[in-house]
Amino acid sequence: MIVLQVIPELDAGGAERTTLEVAEAIVQAGGRALVASQGGRLEGELEALGGELVRLPVATKNPFVAWRNAERLAGVIRREAVQIVHARSRAPALSAKAACDRTGAHFVTTYHGTYKARSGLKRWYNGFMAKGERVIANSEFIRDHICREHPFAADRITVIPRGVDLDRFDTDAIERDRIEGLAANWGVRADEGVVLLPGRLTGWKGQREAIRAYAQLKADGVELPVLILAGDAQGRTAYVEALEALIRDGELGDRVRMVGHCSDMPAAFALSRLVLTPSVEPEAFGRTAAEAGAMGLPVIAADHGGAREVIVDGETGWRVAPGDASALAQAIASALRLDADALDNLAKRAKVRIRERFSARQLQASTLRVYNEVLQSNS
Repeated sequence: MIVLQVIPELDAGGAERTTLEVAEAIVQAGGRALVASQGGRLEGELEALGGELVRLPVATKNPFVAWRNAERLAGVIRREAVQIVHARSRAPALSAKAACDRTGAHFVTTYHGTYKARSGLKRWYNGFMAKGERVIANSEFIRDHICREHPFAADRITVIPRGVDLDRFDTDAIERDRIEGLAANWGVRADEGVVLLPGRLTGWKGQREAIRAYAQLKADGVELPVLILAGDAQGRTAYVEALEALIRDGELGDRVRMVGHCSDMPAAFALSRLVLTPSVEPEAFGRTAAEAGAMGLPVIAADHGGAREVIVDGETGWRVAPGDASALAQAIASALRLDADALDNLAKRAKVRIRERFSARQLQASTLRVYNEVLQSNS
């Protein structure tokens, strides 16, 4: 099996991590795993897994470059005898579909998000993500979205939830020095336990709501652990300045810290006592909540999107109204009041749910099964 996955970049993100997991599965099954991308910080991991990077400017939205990329991808398909091209983003999906049409390679897509369509042209553009011989949705929420936006694809959708690497996100597998090193970098004690909000610094991830919730809790006299905002700003200087202003206004300089990208998320979770995913727009799946759950951490998530499939409200975590800082504050206060027995019971339920439904091994096996079904469809 020779598969070419196509994704704009190989930096942090759920789609990028899934690309690596599928590459690993292909190699372990005896195949070749090629990835067409502009590259990024995950290049080394791809190589270590046995994957091969084909460096192409596939993140472009320039139609002339996209047309040229179709020629480039077709050349790769012919040269490497690629059987399946798997597109994971809209910009390269157009080029990948054209390349498959020219070469006869099979075309598969994964619909990773709720792509907005405010015009007929944008819906046409988004529609390339639904033109695969098989269209993978990473949650039931996304499947329903595809059916509404692109009903022609309804009978070709397969739901494969994103998966958690249960070996990596395992409390017993994390060395103490990793936790202490991260704590030192963040300027906290390794034994105090932080509240963690992982995610790139962008408005829809809910950092503003978390800071406002913290300001409310401080005004109410609640003793608060340090809130860590872990994620890249990716050039959003104005948003960072707005967050800094909120921190100043709430007199939270000693309680809220922006620490940039974190490359060791298992250690970050091990350093935490509570995880927040308060996105104001629906997450396609909610991988952070699943990873935290695998490590037995309580999670407070916004009550929409894929989070509803990951978190059972009141049993494995909590879901609160999106964009409601007061509701988030109340949930944080409740979580911080839980005693050891209640936390232990929640942790056990969360671990069982993630292991039974959302493991990386399940994702890998299900994706390979789709590939094999596609290959057998014309045999």
